[in-house]
Amino acid sequence: MTRKEPGETKKGRPESEADEIKNMESLEKALAEEKKKAEEYLASWQRAQADFINYKRRSEQERQEFNTYANANLILGLLPVVDDMERALDAVPPKYKQHDWVEGIRLVSRKFKTILEGQGVKEIKAMGEAFDPNFHEALRQDSGKEGIVVEEFQKGYMLGDRVLRPAKVVVGNGEEVEKEKK
Repeated sequence: MTRKEPGETKKGRPESEADEIKNMESLEKALAEEKKKAEEYLASWQRAQADFINYKRRSEQERQEFNTYANANLILGLLPVVDDMERALDAVPPKYKQHDWVEGIRLVSRKFKTILEGQGVKEIKAMGEAFDPNFHEALRQDSGKEGIVVEEFQKGYMLGDRVLRPAKVVVGNGEEVEKEKK
């Protein structure tokens, strides 16, 4: 086996300088193409990795939201019971308010509310607040400060940052304000 000298071909013939330049150019071109492919593959891999991280984050967020709001229908079913207990306690005649059984019902009502609060349920403040159609449902207008809730028929509740049930309210129409000015 003969040793190949620089500038010789496989068959032992000397390469011309032009051939060497063509080989170098073709090698550089091939190298540039491979670098370009490698960069494209890296960019694709980075996009895929970012998409996967976003997917994991979205999935976790959706799972948390599902867990938070999965009991929304159950809670909606329990809210009328809470309303009825409040109405019953409000309707107890004064002579019975100090009886043990009334106090027992009051404790059960408080426990019910505490459990709901533990699940992220909170009352929507309505009385004296500006009417907000996102949180209040206007049943009618009556005399009172314009745009302000003057009466609450049914309490509203939120679960986290979502309205479970809007408060049913009466909104002032501004008549009382006009009477005071005259």
